[in-house]
Amino acid sequence: MAKSRVDYTKVDANYMDHRQLKRGAAGWILLAGLGVAYVISGDFSGWNLGLAQGGWGGLLIAFVLMGIMYTCMVFGLAELSSTLPTAGAGYGFARRALGPLGGFATGMAVLIEYAVAPAAIATFIGGYIEALGLFGITNSWPVYLVTYAVFIGIHLRGVGEALKLMFVITAIAVLALLATVVGLVPKFDAANLFDIVPSDAAGASAFLPMGFAGALAALVYGIWFFLAVEGVPLAAEETADPKKDMPRGIIAAMAILLVFGALMLVLVPGAAGAEAMSTSDNPLPEALRIAYGGNTFLADFVNYAGLAGLVASFFSIVYAYSRQLFALSRAGYLPRWMSLTTRWRTPYMALIVPGTIGFLLAAFTKDGGLLINIAVFGATVSYVLLNLSHIVLRRKEPDLPRSYRTPGGVFTTGVALVLAVVAVIATFVVDVLAASITAGIFVAALAYFWFYSRHHLVASAPEEEFAQISQAESEIR
Repeated sequence: MAKSRVDYTKVDANYMDHRQLKRGAAGWILLAGLGVAYVISGDFSGWNLGLAQGGWGGLLIAFVLMGIMYTCMVFGLAELSSTLPTAGAGYGFARRALGPLGGFATGMAVLIEYAVAPAAIATFIGGYIEALGLFGITNSWPVYLVTYAVFIGIHLRGVGEALKLMFVITAIAVLALLATVVGLVPKFDAANLFDIVPSDAAGASAFLPMGFAGALAALVYGIWFFLAVEGVPLAAEETADPKKDMPRGIIAAMAILLVFGALMLVLVPGAAGAEAMSTSDNPLPEALRIAYGGNTFLADFVNYAGLAGLVASFFSIVYAYSRQLFALSRAGYLPRWMSLTTRWRTPYMALIVPGTIGFLLAAFTKDGGLLINIAVFGATVSYVLLNLSHIVLRRKEPDLPRSYRTPGGVFTTGVALVLAVVAVIATFVVDVLAASITAGIFVAALAYFWFYSRHHLVASAPEEEFAQISQAESEIR
């Protein structure tokens, strides 16, 4: 992506004093927990909608391809995050590799993903609560409101407290996944995976009932098994030793997610049927109820504990969007008032503004599938730019000190780059309207950068300092 000329504006001497995060709050185990928490809701709901798009075979292909993409990308991010440890993460990496326009584009794509994903999760939380018949709720917008208010409030209190609570909630969700595995293994029947009647589409079969196009469309839902694990580097400025902790944390999280994703993909439709699971709002407890012919203690346990999984992802992605918005705002790419922090070193406006937008999206659409498509579009665009950033930095700055190096180097992130481009195309196959609207918002944000914010950047922001150091060294050479 071509570099663009930028201008830096003068700020008060105490500008950065009011924009500080709490350092040393997380080690690699908490980071691994954060990575799992970001994604674990994807095991409880959302992925199963891919069965309606491509059947079990199509979703299996999507899971394998997206698993390869994420694994390769995570290795690249492990290197980037340990080399350039700032709260900007994706924006910071691309800023150094691709210039300010590339950095802003990456940051905005990540922000779209993280602002919309909690709204999708909120609709699934509402679905789980309605399935339990709690509080007599039949309209879920009060659930969305309480969810946003409570968990943003906890984040406002402090990052250390938030991450520890998130770790506990995630542990409960992991227990629910393990309980689901134990309950469904005896009921597994491979024939259930192929009970969707094949259509007349090209390439349609029992394995691919919607044909080749269905397999492409299922890529969006294959992403849901891993969506947001790339947010771990956003905790870099709050990590005890990012050079060591970042690679350990994000790679451990990815390994755990691969195992649980594969188990859910096989056992849930294998016990309850792919067709029945293709439209479910709460597939894990519903699969247990179908498999055992009615309600059971185990189904209720997974239903209640499944809420913990959804809450864990909601809770952690709120953390992620606030850090990405904080970094972009601190550097002047977005209005600077959104990067102000409290006495607990938490970015309160960066928590509240996207939270308000997310609540409104959930309340007015009540459509988790639509919101997934919007979030995935932002995600896939960011993946293209993140993998490209790793490749460019390896070429442009081969001597940059790297405490961790990606196995396979640029070949590894090159594989991820190709698959990310395919995933971007798949978002238009699934929902061209949602992808087009999101693309329009993305283009409008780029116009804001081009005509306004690039002339009002802040030189003292860490990501900008990294880039200026790189430029100075290049000029010396």
